[in-house]
Order: sequence, then C-alpha cells, then structure tokens
Amino acid sequence: MTAANAYEIGQPPAPSTLDLLSGAVHQSRLLSKEGLNERAFTLAFSRLVYAQIWEDPEIDLEALALAPGHRMVTIASGGCNVLSYLAAAPVEITAVDLNTAHVALVRLKLAAARHLPTYEDFFRLFGNAASRANVAAFDTHLAPHLDASTLAYWNGRDHLGRRRIERFSKGFYRYGLLGRFIGTAHLVSRLLGADPRIMLEAETLDEQRTIYERELKPLFEKPIVRRLLDRRASLFGLGIPPPMHEVVEERLRKLACGTPLNRNYFAWAAFFRGYAADGLGPVPPYLAAPHFATVRKNAPLATVRHASFTDHLASLPAQSTDRYVLLDAQDWMDDAALAALWREIGRTARPGARVIFRTAGRRTILPGRVPEEILERWEYRSEQSADLNERDRSAIYGGFHLYVRKD
Repeated sequence: MTAANAYEIGQPPAPSTLDLLSGAVHQSRLLSKEGLNERAFTLAFSRLVYAQIWEDPEIDLEALALAPGHRMVTIASGGCNVLSYLAAAPVEITAVDLNTAHVALVRLKLAAARHLPTYEDFFRLFGNAASRANVAAFDTHLAPHLDASTLAYWNGRDHLGRRRIERFSKGFYRYGLLGRFIGTAHLVSRLLGADPRIMLEAETLDEQRTIYERELKPLFEKPIVRRLLDRRASLFGLGIPPPMHEVVEERLRKLACGTPLNRNYFAWAAFFRGYAADGLGPVPPYLAAPHFATVRKNAPLATVRHASFTDHLASLPAQSTDRYVLLDAQDWMDDAALAALWREIGRTARPGARVIFRTAGRRTILPGRVPEEILERWEYRSEQSADLNERDRSAIYGGFHLYVRKD
C-alpha cells in the first residue's frame, strides 16, 4: 500500500480543491470588486496552475542547509523542488497543496522516479514532455503503482475528451494556467512584431541584453500591453498578486538578462515554453542525469497531502519539523490566517528550524501582521535573504525571505 493510499483509506470524503481554496482565499463579500476578484482567482486556481515550479531550487537549498534526517513540510506546487530537495539529501518531505492537480502531478513524479526503468524514460516524461512514448510508459510502468485518486486524475478527460496523461505527448509545459499565460504572451508579442524565442539565439550575457533591449523592451511601450498588465485578472497566470506593468518589465528584464541562458532553465520555460528536448539545455536539479540515482533512492521519503499548510501542521506533534517552504502562499493570507500559520510553525518547529518564502514585494510581510510574541522567537536573515533574492534565476518574485528559529 502506498503512503497516499494509507492516507485516503478510512478517511471521510475529502474537501474539494474549490472548497479548500474558497476557505483560504475568500475574505470579501461576493458582490464587491474584491469579492469577485477572489472568486475569479479561486476558479482559475482550482485546475492545474503550475506544470513546473517557479522558485529557484538552488536558492532554496542554500537557504535551507538540509542535512540527512531533516523533516520538511513544503507546498507541493509543480513538484520540481520537492524532487530537487531529494536530490540534495535524504530528508523526509511532506508536500501539501490545496490543488488536486498539483497533488496528482507530484505523486506522478515520485512514482516515475521510483518505477520508470531508466533515466532516459524519466527525462523523456518530464524533460522532453512531448512524446507518445510517455503515454505508453505511464500505462505500463506507472499506473499500477498510483493510488486511486491520482490514477483517476491522469486517466480523466479534458474538455476535448482526451486523457490528461496525453498532455505529456503534446508538450506538458504548455498546459496549466501559467503555461497558457506564457503562450498568450508569446501570441500577443508576435502580433506586435516580436518573437520571445529570439532570446535563445543569444550566446553571451551581452547578447542577451542587446536582444532584450531591441526586441522585448519596446513591447512595454505599447498601450495595449500596459492596459493588459495593469488589469488584475490578466495576471492571475503568474500566480502572484498582480504588480503594475513597470514591475513586470523589471522582472522580465532580470529573467532575460540576469543569468546566462545556458544555466537558466526558467528563461527556457519563458522563451521556449519548455526544456531543450535533446537534454543539452539547463534543467532543474532533479532532471539532471547525475542526480537520478539519488532521486530514485530518496523518493520513498516523500509523501503528498491534499490539505492546507496550517491544517497539516496542526496534525503534527510539537517540535517535529526542521524545515518549512511556504512559496508565496502568505501573500494571499489575511492577518488572522498568517497568525494561525506561524503559531503552528512555532509549535512544531525544532531548535534551529528554518522557514523560507517568497513575496510579490521586496520586503517581508510578517512584521506588524504576525504577533510579536510569535516573531520574537525567529531571526530574520535580512542580508542573506537579499543576497539570495538577487541570485534567484526565476525573477518572478520581488523578495526571498529566510527565518531561523533562535532557540
């Protein structure tokens, strides 16, 4: 029996993704501007959002300082970082998510690491992600090892009647809310006379900057682009509280020009809409051939739960957890939810525990919103956080933050 089966058997019917998201996000009256925006967000995020995660695992790992035997709780999202943490150390990871699509994706990745015959099969599924052989590999090698809900998800049909697993035969990274957002951005750019794929022709950082200034920067001067980026709903696909068009331009510049393209797979995801199919381009740590044996060995140490972060922590014993990865979830929380979360983090944290998260803005959002008696037990590593944020290759977020327990 898999850990996922053990979690589901004998439990009452689990709340749906829509129910969990509604509880987490809805804070305003339905018939108000904010209330309508919250409901639109909930509907958009009840399906697959991230086919790949957009937090840099190299930055995470430097901040987390993982050691064998650590116990970690993280938001699952697209699962790339869960498996990349396993590539770094034999740590016990519980990945939680409100979204059933993300739960199914991470469980699929863990099953693939354990049960696909070779690294080449593993890379074809999640690196290439556009081969008919992936569907056959799923049916032969993975389906027999999946829990019922995950199997039902990938065998389920989309609005065109196609099995969801078939997305891995057509370019999986073009799916999901973010994948479609990037696809729309490519379409709008081409209609306005620019093709983002031209960025991949650059061979040096200087060439990257030249191409960006010539081809992409002028798009932000177009009135239609400014109007689109200043609309809240149009930026749901980024998965962060919408900034203005000036901030989007700043972050795209960093993505395009901040790191050489031959080591920035986030830039490939944005400009190519996937990874280099031949395996010669940059990839997340878990997809790199030298790490495959370690990921396979450590995959049984990870479990995935369909639950909120706070609710999961409430089920754990005191002083049972070493590391916490919150992604940008706190940006969507009100003060009461933040206080409840950090109360559970404080209760479950071991001495020396570390918490990392990202924010749309540059500053940490906790002071003044989380009670001081909770925060005073944590040291905010402001200088280290700023340095790590500056080196984060994904460039989507405004701030990276590291808190370390004092006692």
